[in-house]
Amino acid sequence: MTVILTRPDTATAASPKRRRRAPGWLAVVPLLVVTAIAFGIPALAMLNGAFTVKDQATGATSYSAANLTGSLRGAYLTALLGSVKLSAVSAAIATLLGLFLAQAVVTSRFRALREAVLTASGVLANFGGVPLAFAFVATLGNSGVLTDQLGLRDKGWDLYSFSGLTLVYLYFLIPLMVLTITPALEGLRTQWREAAQNNGATSAQYWRHVALPVLAPSLLGGFVLLFGSAFAAYATAAAMVGSSIPLVTLQIADALSGNVLVGQENVALALSLDMVVVAGLVMAVYLPLQRRSARWLA
Repeated sequence: MTVILTRPDTATAASPKRRRRAPGWLAVVPLLVVTAIAFGIPALAMLNGAFTVKDQATGATSYSAANLTGSLRGAYLTALLGSVKLSAVSAAIATLLGLFLAQAVVTSRFRALREAVLTASGVLANFGGVPLAFAFVATLGNSGVLTDQLGLRDKGWDLYSFSGLTLVYLYFLIPLMVLTITPALEGLRTQWREAAQNNGATSAQYWRHVALPVLAPSLLGGFVLLFGSAFAAYATAAAMVGSSIPLVTLQIADALSGNVLVGQENVALALSLDMVVVAGLVMAVYLPLQRRSARWLA
């Protein structure tokens, strides 16, 4: 009798546990479905198009690596390297300047100033596209207000150059870096600085041997984020420089619209795949260091 009574009790006690776990798994299903639709389907379409070659004469299609090979030659390769260079330079400058600005905000005694800077950074980090290009053209263009008042044309200033486009990108990359690095700076413990000072370390030695090694993964993570934002930017560069500066996003737009050659849509998808590969390589460097930073700042 004891055995017979125990088994139903055990089954009864176990069944509610199973019922309580089921809603947890069901709650994840909508997220997985949305992720599959929003990211999976476009990724598969991009892969399929990047490896699909269409014969312009007969209209027949076949799978080949010709599109990828073409995307790494001539003007396409120049545009890809140009985007990498522009993104790396602007992200590096924004990382350095954003670190200094964020440190000034974190150590400020005025809470209102801190909140104002962080709020403004949140707004400016999302200010881009055609409005940003128009603002800089009206201010620092060939007939801009500051260009005429400061006589910048006589000094060789050109907004529609590599350096000019870098300056425009810094306008939204620096605020983005401030938002990214501020939590990491707040995670630096006061005891670390006090311990360094008690052992005779100067402020420069503290930053060199303690703070910067701890912040290095977060700084690299911010650099990766800024690199990705600059690498994928399109509207600002298209409105400002058009095709005068070779960028991969502009080449993709031209290939899709047929501005240069007709029937290059799949080459545009191959260029998009190249961008994904570049972003993946950068993320592969960032993720291991981010785990190390999380252990220190936890």
